[in-house]
Amino acid sequence: MKTASLSRKSGKDAPVGPAMRLARPESFSERIYLDLRDRLQRSEIGPDQRLVDADVAAGYGISRMPAREALLRLANEGYLVGTTRGFAIPRLSMDDIRDIFEIRKLLEPQAAANAARDMNGSTRAKLTEAVQQARHAVATDNVDALILANIAFRQAWLSALQNERLIQTIGRFVDHVQTIRLGTLRDPQTRAVVVAGLEGLHTAFLQGDPASARRRMARFVDSAEKAYFKIRRHELEAEAKIAQTGPARAPR
Repeated sequence: MKTASLSRKSGKDAPVGPAMRLARPESFSERIYLDLRDRLQRSEIGPDQRLVDADVAAGYGISRMPAREALLRLANEGYLVGTTRGFAIPRLSMDDIRDIFEIRKLLEPQAAANAARDMNGSTRAKLTEAVQQARHAVATDNVDALILANIAFRQAWLSALQNERLIQTIGRFVDHVQTIRLGTLRDPQTRAVVVAGLEGLHTAFLQGDPASARRRMARFVDSAEKAYFKIRRHELEAEAKIAQTGPARAPR
């Protein structure tokens, strides 16, 4: 399927284009939902952008209703929030982030143990490929590629789970903090920690060791939480400094 692209102009509506025609009218809403969710996972939609149903529909060359259904579904799942004009990425508070990581630390270690127990050879091959991509991304200083490798790794191990509701729940909570991941992965030390965590999980999954997978996943999520709050504290300190002294002026 030829996909539409979203612009990343700060503070403006996020049009979808070029226009495209979707086959199978009964799947319009589902396919737009999946496409937009994928873009949200990849942080391709900025926090200051607005998704307006009429613009989304025009970009896909369809009527307005399927586009609105897709946007409402994303809002119901926490990916978007309604605004006075269209939909936008929710702005998470520090407490929101703490709550999300608390849930992740409760769910993901045991889920990883279950995945290690039930994983097949095909899934292990996908994990190996994702780890190789992550290593190459760090070696080439490619943050976007590291994000994609991390997503591929997560999708692979989650596919080994038998509980579809658990898969969806973990996926959504990870996705909800995806937009902050760009900030943490710009730090070289954090990138190294992420790859080390993926490699450790990869080893546990290849060995089919549930206990090791549980421990490594707990450490991996804990490291992600610490990396975020480290970056966020620095951001708050910088914002406080600007508030006290005013923005720096360019030399004349």
